[in-house]
Amino acid sequence: MFWTFVATIFSGLGAAGLALGIRALTGKKAPKWIIPVFAGAGMLGYLVYMEYNWFEHKQTMLPEEAMVVSTEKYGAPWRPWTYVVPQVTAFTVLDTESVARDNPGKNIVRFNLYRLEQSYTDAVSHKMYLLNCDTRELVPFDRSNQPDLNELRTLSGGDRLLGAACN
Repeated sequence: MFWTFVATIFSGLGAAGLALGIRALTGKKAPKWIIPVFAGAGMLGYLVYMEYNWFEHKQTMLPEEAMVVSTEKYGAPWRPWTYVVPQVTAFTVLDTESVARDNPGKNIVRFNLYRLEQSYTDAVSHKMYLLNCDTRELVPFDRSNQPDLNELRTLSGGDRLLGAACN
């Protein structure tokens, strides 16, 4: 977050410098107000760029055994451009190294899922799950390491998680 703040300030200063250059080239005929307008536009532009590239940046930081199985895109009223081009604000990663079959006779796998969420400080949460590959039923473990049947859900046939965990 600190480096994002520093980069935002320098983007504003660079854009203000461009406005000063425009004023110098026009013999100071360009209005003075373009300097703060350029500074604000430069800072806003940098922040929008960073928000839209957050997902790609985080993907490059994932280890090879991590596989993105779902993404979430949202629009927000304070970011009206996200209604036109939604941005990825969260994604779920399967740790392929953690996939294990406890009962060889049954088609049930156990694995870890990580959820990364974009916020002021990126939030990461992780949970262990059981997946019945035949019935496509997914159930998370609770804090006492027992399956939480209240959270049971059925995955669709084309779900990436189903394909990645069961194959």
